[in-house]
Amino acid sequence: MSSGTESEDDARVELMRELKTSSQLQHAWLMQVWQSNPGLHPAAAMLLSDLAKFGESRPSDVAKRRMVDISVVSRQIAQLSAAGLIDRRPAPEDGRASLISVSARGQEELLVWRGRYLDFMTHALAGWDADQVTDLTQRLAAMNEDLRKALATEVKCEVS
Repeated sequence: MSSGTESEDDARVELMRELKTSSQLQHAWLMQVWQSNPGLHPAAAMLLSDLAKFGESRPSDVAKRRMVDISVVSRQIAQLSAAGLIDRRPAPEDGRASLISVSARGQEELLVWRGRYLDFMTHALAGWDADQVTDLTQRLAAMNEDLRKALATEVKCEVS
């Protein structure tokens, strides 16, 4: 049950709607780019980007960060490995587990995707100044952290 006023509740619902729309627009852009430039699937590119941001990782840690099943990550790792975009080595503390990281070729692929993404975002947000972009980014990061915490506490949503 909500503890806010009706106006506050409406604002929270509208925020979630706008975030969903933003996610759908990003997905549409990714599919559009992928269809015009076939190659690495966007989901695999996002996994590669995750590795570049967080560094060498166990596949299970990647799955947790991306909030997907390990089988999804395993398929994407297989695609990235076949394309030579990641390096894999045994985990020193447990030889059965592996650690994956972005290869030199993977870094090159990420630069291509980054360029496309920056071109799109620069065009789409042409009327925004750097402070507006930074402010929104910081607010979204803080919100995402709060959402992660709320998910971790397993708050049960009541339906009335």
